[in-house]
Amino acid sequence: MPHPNLEPAIPNAVEPWRQNLRGEQDALLRGPRADWWWTGLAPASCPGLQADGSLTALPQPNLATCTRESVLAAFDNCWTLTEVLFAGLQGEEAFFRPPYHHLRHPMLFYYCHPAALYINKLRVAGLIDNPLNPYFERIFETGVDEMRWDDMSKNEMLWPSFGEAHSYRQQVYITVRQLIETHPDLADGHAPITQSHPLWALFMGFDHERIHLETSSVLIRELPLELVGRPAAWPALHPSAQTGASAAFPPRAGQDYPQTRLLDISASQVKIGKPANWPSFGWDNEYGERRASVQGFRVDNQLVSNGAFLEFIQSGGYLEQQWWSEAGWEWRGFRNSKWPCFWVPEGPAGLHQYRLRTLFETIAMPWNWPAEVNAHEAAAFCAWRSARDGVPCRLPTEAEHHALRDAAWADTNPPFHVDGATLGRESGWNSQLAHGSPWPVDAGRPSLAGAHDVFGNLWQWHGDDFNPLPGSKVHPLYDDFSTPCYDGQHQMILGGSWISCGDEAGVWARFHFRPHFYQHAGFRVVQAAHDGGVVKLNAADAGRQVYEDEKMVDDYMLLHHGEPQTQMPWPGGPQRTTAFPQRCADWLLDGAKSWSTGTARALDIGCAVGGSSFELARGYGEVLGVDLSRAFIDAANVLQKDGTRPFFRRDEGDLGQTITARIDPSIARSRVSFRQADACSLPAELVDFDAVLMANLLCRLPSPKSLLGRLGGERGLVKVGGLLALFSPYSWLAQFTPKEAWLGGFEQDGQPVKSSDALKAYLQDEGFVLLREEEVPLVIREHARKYQFIVTHGMLWQRAR
Repeated sequence: MPHPNLEPAIPNAVEPWRQNLRGEQDALLRGPRADWWWTGLAPASCPGLQADGSLTALPQPNLATCTRESVLAAFDNCWTLTEVLFAGLQGEEAFFRPPYHHLRHPMLFYYCHPAALYINKLRVAGLIDNPLNPYFERIFETGVDEMRWDDMSKNEMLWPSFGEAHSYRQQVYITVRQLIETHPDLADGHAPITQSHPLWALFMGFDHERIHLETSSVLIRELPLELVGRPAAWPALHPSAQTGASAAFPPRAGQDYPQTRLLDISASQVKIGKPANWPSFGWDNEYGERRASVQGFRVDNQLVSNGAFLEFIQSGGYLEQQWWSEAGWEWRGFRNSKWPCFWVPEGPAGLHQYRLRTLFETIAMPWNWPAEVNAHEAAAFCAWRSARDGVPCRLPTEAEHHALRDAAWADTNPPFHVDGATLGRESGWNSQLAHGSPWPVDAGRPSLAGAHDVFGNLWQWHGDDFNPLPGSKVHPLYDDFSTPCYDGQHQMILGGSWISCGDEAGVWARFHFRPHFYQHAGFRVVQAAHDGGVVKLNAADAGRQVYEDEKMVDDYMLLHHGEPQTQMPWPGGPQRTTAFPQRCADWLLDGAKSWSTGTARALDIGCAVGGSSFELARGYGEVLGVDLSRAFIDAANVLQKDGTRPFFRRDEGDLGQTITARIDPSIARSRVSFRQADACSLPAELVDFDAVLMANLLCRLPSPKSLLGRLGGERGLVKVGGLLALFSPYSWLAQFTPKEAWLGGFEQDGQPVKSSDALKAYLQDEGFVLLREEEVPLVIREHARKYQFIVTHGMLWQRAR
């Protein structure tokens, strides 16, 4: 699909997602929205209304003193802001066309996703008893964390119609409003609402919707311009925007954009972490505490502007590999990027003339606005500036960001007290929709250290991997919010943007994205010879990165595809422990015969390098193997394509032998496909398999219940009558799974909780019947004289309802 800022959409192209274009509401979804559009309050009667008819964002409720009326106002404000944003989508296609990169869902998903989360979390908290629409609450439950720029979803799913989605939002609005209007713990004089209170789920819904107000705006910005239009109630662009012809070219440093000034920041001590008793909702990653010693450093007084970033482009920055990391250069080549995503070229490329795509229009390039780039581009700019300036340049660290802050902000947290418009006027922060766009890099009020936009304007990329603070714990209402992203693959962003609302606009927000992702994010540059105390997660810290290691791939190739006499060559060893993946697959193959179940489609979750997936193809017509590890999936795909793949068998130290794995020619490899996916958030289109295999997976997931919850119910992974084969040694480790998310292996109320018992109780409640159970041994060879002997607990289940 073409990039909308470079090429127009191809009309009537044959693409699977077009099956969703029913034509029923297309005319209604064009132009200004009539009264029917608003499932809650219309903007004219909504809290946050400004004199010009636009809405700004209200602050978070104070959970110690909030009134029922203030909670209703906060709910209505964000609910209506969401609908104002989506009122900018023009025509049915805008709701169903996937983004050009195919890495995320179409906009209809994000129209319903916040609503579905309200219902799901209120149910988990016991605040409501029943689902409103189990089907919707399944398909709109989990978004997409795209793993690589080339990990493209197929977008072949048939989504509900817009009319059905609109009706669902109406039902959710009524449900949430009734809860707020009637819950006794929101009455006057109520006790403070803390993390242990069920109403925490309500305020979680508020801030979850605020997050998606922002992420949805990025996706709208990526749609073709002809599919969007500016809603009347959306805040206007900052007055510095030039909506007419392009500005004079070339831009002049110091005139069209301000020149950067370096600030000298002294060594200091900083404390990171949100106080547990601060009376607002917060996400789990914000709590805990880290104290850090910050060495002195020099830093730009402002974010890198479009004008300054143009210098990098003009110097050939996108064409010279020397400035880029290996992953960054791969991304640049795959996308053929030559300038930032939202820059729209005018005229021949060599002239470097550009306009800027905002949410709903293109405008003359504001050279004094901050450059919006991904982390790969930001890091490449820093490398280029290091060479240009002759001093080491890099992205700041989280600790250094704290060193730029005013000490008083930790005591006051300005966005907590005022709405966006007031925040912009009084605090000089462009956040909470003070404006509908960024403003110039020198427009905001600087901190005492002299730095502009420490908060607001754009999120800022930092060098740290997203990481937990010491003492932080997952919250039981949302145990997979942060933990899956402590993987060394998500880079930290801090400071919030012009559209960040509520918690994400506050001083304790710690957010993250993969480095190739576009958000309303820019960066500033640090000059320092030291690393600033950067936090990087190595394989030991980021459990899931263990499985990207080349040695681990070799070990799993041997486990999945090695000959039995190589896996266990010693006569005194356990000879029946080899070929474990194939034996697991045989449980399903034998089960299908014994219980006469379907054999059309099988799903192998945590397939690693594919040994069980290929074995399943002996009896199933179509087999999909999914695994989080990119290295595993790459190896499996080579085997699927070629039927062979070499790997290294280690014998002693660096000694060993290269062996070629071969798929049995009698197996139809064409039946098997592989896809990188997160078991905790599998794509919504994966449903109704005749057989699902989960081998040695559960105790390596950050949120086992997230996967278990997908097995049955509406749009379950296992179809009614289908089989589930589940194997696990229950080797729980905090490195992979937070203790709060373990299924067993601990005491509760003085009694031991066994994982097998918990699993049986859960699956029986979900309508599964246990067919077979036994202990299943396996061996993993590390080298010629060292082997892991493991005994997994195997269970075969059939879904009865």
